Amino acid sequence: MADLLSQDPPPAQSTPGANAPLAERLRPQTLDEVIGQQHLLGEGKPLRVAFVSGKPHSMILWGPPGVGKTTLARLMAKGFKSDFIAISAVLGGVKEIREAVKTAEESRAQGRSTILFVDEVHRFNKSQQDAFLPYVESGLFTFIGATTENPSFEVNSALLSRATVYVLQPLSEGDMRELLGHALAAVGGLVLEEDAQARLIGWADGDARRLLNAVEIVATSAQTQSLSTITGEFIGNALSQNLRRFDKGGDQFYDQISALHKSVRGSNPDAALYWLVRMLDGGADPRYMARRMVRMASEDIGLADPRALRLTLDAAETYERLGTPEGELALAEAIVYLAIAPKSNAVYNAYNAVRAFVGKDQTRPVPVHLRNAPTRMMKDMGFGAEYRYAHNEDGGYAAGEDYFPEGMPDVRWYEPVERGMEIKIAEKLEQLRALDREAKVKRRNKG
Repeated sequence: MADLLSQDPPPAQSTPGANAPLAERLRPQTLDEVIGQQHLLGEGKPLRVAFVSGKPHSMILWGPPGVGKTTLARLMAKGFKSDFIAISAVLGGVKEIREAVKTAEESRAQGRSTILFVDEVHRFNKSQQDAFLPYVESGLFTFIGATTENPSFEVNSALLSRATVYVLQPLSEGDMRELLGHALAAVGGLVLEEDAQARLIGWADGDARRLLNAVEIVATSAQTQSLSTITGEFIGNALSQNLRRFDKGGDQFYDQISALHKSVRGSNPDAALYWLVRMLDGGADPRYMARRMVRMASEDIGLADPRALRLTLDAAETYERLGTPEGELALAEAIVYLAIAPKSNAVYNAYNAVRAFVGKDQTRPVPVHLRNAPTRMMKDMGFGAEYRYAHNEDGGYAAGEDYFPEGMPDVRWYEPVERGMEIKIAEKLEQLRALDREAKVKRRNKG
């Protein structure tokens, strides 16, 4: 174990050949060569303790691409002197699982332990994930799964309960600069101006593999043009358009839409605009973004500013007419408006409360005075006979009229907030309720 934790570089013969990809040549050979993840690998931190203890345990490594999940699994096999079997859930299936089990059984017969690494484990279905359980429990192999998706949703609870989940983070800017230094030393002969370094690190977006692949592309392009000093403009031309880390069906998607929604709710137009542009830049469908903004207008602004809903619908229609990129400016205008508009979730709360009540309540009949009477028989039965036509009442309001079914409890679900137009709505409701109270007093006095 001391060799694994040593800061000394690995012996030359253990490194990949000069023709291997840069990411493979710079793959850490010891734990102390790993850049980043100090919340797991620092002194006294969970994975460091696991390495030092010499006792492997099954685990799930959860994090975005290029943060060291495969590297850590390989280092564990090396540190625990175990055979290493890797399966890709994207390419593998039951056949590969059976072959891995057979290989692990052969290793155990020879007195060797096995670490089974399953990349993208969330791509395996329930039955495939279940297939690992008996072998994990029997100790045939130590299971290490890697996933870019939230294991709470994507990994079976039975397998999850037998593994410790470790969350890996994107590499920080400082981590990326350190890695870039190693990469430039490895390729040799390149000097990157500060702007070029910043662009390259921003392009990589916390993904070590992406950074190293980009350095190779830049180095090859620079060599072709006999350049030794690299500018930011050169980086922009050498690399394709940057698409930020974004998965339309995964955690990044839902995390970012959550951040957008909460920025609007929190009345921060700059943050709301940032998350909108981040998602559009990452490939989110602008039509989907428009639908979510309509939801925000209804849920978080409501009647505090009814114009917000109309403006958001107009922005969605504008995008349909103009498309990208012209139509995206209308979405930006709408998201800023939503952020600065007065906020109210009064209608949202009232709607949910009524849904909950109706879902549990009995089916109460419509009061006779509120029923339509399109036929003679229905009129004879008294349908609508005592209905008071509001337009014929003083002020256009039938004070004291009851529009609920008989036996309903006294409810008041919609409670306007003291913001925006709902201040006026609250005043109006209080006036109407005062008229109702007065009418009920008069009715009791007549009785």
